[in-house]
Amino acid sequence: MALFHAATVTPTKSDLIAEWVPTRPWGPSPDDPIDVIGSYRFDDPEGRVGLETHLVDAGGVLLQVPLTYREEPLAGIEDALITEMEHTVLGTRWVYDGMRDPRFVIMLAAVAMTGQGEALGMAMYEDRWYVAPTNVRIQGGGWSQKRVPVDQFELDADDADGAVLRNDRFELTMFRRPVAGPRPAIGLTATWDGHDEPVVLAEVKVRERTSA
Repeated sequence: MALFHAATVTPTKSDLIAEWVPTRPWGPSPDDPIDVIGSYRFDDPEGRVGLETHLVDAGGVLLQVPLTYREEPLAGIEDALITEMEHTVLGTRWVYDGMRDPRFVIMLAAVAMTGQGEALGMAMYEDRWYVAPTNVRIQGGGWSQKRVPVDQFELDADDADGAVLRNDRFELTMFRRPVAGPRPAIGLTATWDGHDEPVVLAEVKVRERTSA
């Protein structure tokens, strides 16, 4: 569950995205206007890391921007740190590129395989609980009931074609520039208000085992 607070964040997520995304190999031209369409979240199994992916329109091109929000810096991925964010309720948050944060990658693979794990947004207002839905809806699934590993992924490539990660069993691709299409055999798609045709967010393929 994602608990939403009545809070102010500095920099805002929109400003953060507008400044950072044009610096990426898969990003738009600095002159392209960037408009945030919406976002979706995953549940962190430990309930400590915010796992949020933003869909944005950059000069007519759809981009997918996964971010993680941590309560302290994460050792070993210093090059993935985007900025520090001040949250008026939670304090300082360290914001990372999700595709380089192991927790995000684990949940991306898990949700793509099962369809389970999209965070339910909730908010407290005047002593009552309210649903705080986002306008982006995701759908995943396609794997069997077998227990499979969704950790130890290593990033092999990250460009306009997508971020490609591999572990000993799977190849996981998160499309930085999603396009419309049916959900892959194992994968994740999204729709949102005013856009009923699914776009493909991610795909998981089983790696071929090679004999020595």
